[in-house]
Amino acid sequence: MLTQSAIALRSATPSLLMRAIKFIVARGKPVFPHDAEGFHRAMAGRRLPPDAPMPASFHRRFIVEEREVLGSPVVTLHPKSGPGAWHMLYFHGGGFVQPMFKVHWPLVAEMVKACGISVTVPLYPMVPEAPYTAQDDLADAVYAELAARHDPARIILNGDSAGGHMALALALRLVKAGGALPGKLALFAPWLDLGLADPAIAAVEPHDIMLKIGTLRACGGLVAAGRAIDDPAVSPLYAAPEDLAALPPTRIWTGRHDIFIVDSRSFLGKLRAAGVDAKLYEYEAAPHVFMAILPTREAKDVIGLMREFIAS
Repeated sequence: MLTQSAIALRSATPSLLMRAIKFIVARGKPVFPHDAEGFHRAMAGRRLPPDAPMPASFHRRFIVEEREVLGSPVVTLHPKSGPGAWHMLYFHGGGFVQPMFKVHWPLVAEMVKACGISVTVPLYPMVPEAPYTAQDDLADAVYAELAARHDPARIILNGDSAGGHMALALALRLVKAGGALPGKLALFAPWLDLGLADPAIAAVEPHDIMLKIGTLRACGGLVAAGRAIDDPAVSPLYAAPEDLAALPPTRIWTGRHDIFIVDSRSFLGKLRAAGVDAKLYEYEAAPHVFMAILPTREAKDVIGLMREFIAS
């Protein structure tokens, strides 16, 4: 049962900076085409864009480890003082088909700095150039390596959008396999149902400056690769209650002008019904993955809450 303590409206009105940035983004080139036809056209025979390079300044600001796992680059940032007591495994968003964006790096850096933690970022292969299994295999391998040298109870899984899906899906695979679970789970605007089946999503779509239902359904079908869209491995929203019950304390952050807000609320209800310590933080008029817009009041609040969550 949802209560006021389960859902918190952290920002009742958007900040002026958030309003200005939304105005600019809405009039710029969209991250994704705004219809299914455009999405399929963009994917057909594309030249895969590279991951945004890590800023060179990070080598001065952090202890940086770079390695390869299963042929993919993996970057870890530690505070200058040394590895943090908590270690975050972070999966970037991009609909499973777009590599690391430039805005992801400052967000990762801010979490290292503000929370005093180490953060590992796998630069995973993209669909359709690689199968979804390659993404899952890399996530599993990086977590296994991390858990072998760091107390799993002090690992937090995190990700934004499709990356939030990846963090949750990894946790659910660990539940199924009986593996050592992470201590906490944090989800930034997670994509929980690749089919966006809830009709209530349509009412939010006109306010979303980034995401469109038709585009995401086309993308979800590509990622599902023939699997049923309501298979929990494809859409974690449909995970069984007994699997959800095994999840660690979970926090979700989503803007109210993000079409994923509908499934975030539904998922929170399922987590709470399963007995999980779970909360959803909402931000009025905030767009998809607004926490990456670091100068805004809203993003600063998210980082503050993350720091509190890790310290609790």
